[in-house]
Amino acid sequence: MDLLTQGLLGSNLALSLASTPATLRKTALIGLLAGFAADVDFLIHSADDPLLNLEFHRHFTHSLLFVPVAALILSVLFWPFVRASFSWPRLYAICFLGYALSGFLDACTSYGTSLLWPLSDTRFSFNIIAIIDPVFSLLLLIGLAAALVSRRKALAYVGLALAAAYLTLGWVQNARVQAITGSLALAQGHDPQRLLVRPTLGNLWLWRSVYLHADEYHVNAVRLNPFTASVQVFAGGRIARYEPDSELGAIPADSVLGQDIRRFQRFTNDYLARDPATPTLITDVRYANLPTQVEPLWAIRIDPSQPQRHADYELFRDRSRANRQAFVDMLLGREG
Repeated sequence: MDLLTQGLLGSNLALSLASTPATLRKTALIGLLAGFAADVDFLIHSADDPLLNLEFHRHFTHSLLFVPVAALILSVLFWPFVRASFSWPRLYAICFLGYALSGFLDACTSYGTSLLWPLSDTRFSFNIIAIIDPVFSLLLLIGLAAALVSRRKALAYVGLALAAAYLTLGWVQNARVQAITGSLALAQGHDPQRLLVRPTLGNLWLWRSVYLHADEYHVNAVRLNPFTASVQVFAGGRIARYEPDSELGAIPADSVLGQDIRRFQRFTNDYLARDPATPTLITDVRYANLPTQVEPLWAIRIDPSQPQRHADYELFRDRSRANRQAFVDMLLGREG
């Protein structure tokens, strides 16, 4: 999720180890910084390899097995500044708790997180919350602020409980939208070979659904009111699946470009398509500017004539007023 929310979660968790009201704020600050720390992998870049950042963001620093190591590094860094207030074992424990759930929280989104590295490179995506969700962030912020103002760390637990309930709601919504999508596919005479649903930006009401049938991805938006269970489906587009095994063609599998396509395939959990308007673009079907679109939010651009050249990574974010209005209309259940 966004950096602020990661820090808020770490801060709330760390407060459980505040030994006195006097150390409450320092404990919260250390937890906040520890919560930020996992996203240091975002700084891994290469001017020669555009996919390196995609490959390493949410990688080893987000692994549950890396948490003890990260806590050790952070406690060593913080120790000179806070040794008058904390013993080193308590500082380590605060850093551990502040950092501990950063990877798990990111795995709750749809981006993909390497929770079990180095045992496995599988990227986990639970698809129960958007990468940015202000309601979830606000719940954590309220708990943290209440604890700091009142100097009662127990109030942070209230924020954590509400945040956990919100994630549980996301899990329930995900299961319900999957069932709706499966029924929608069957009504069209389709047999879904793969099916994915994920919440759209900032809410748990409007979802993007993607399923694979006969080598085509079918995309729709599903609006599900979690309180009344009323459902609206906004028909989207469809796009042919891109299968590297059969479509690499003249691109050698062991070439730089061939390996880049495989890397992007792993990053997208094999939700690949080729943009029909621009055949040199291989897209990530999970994401688009609108939940009904098949046009990409991001993609790689390939040049088959240069197999030893890296693929380019391109972003197609559309912040136009028309796009924003279309999203709001779907979110509010208004037909376009």
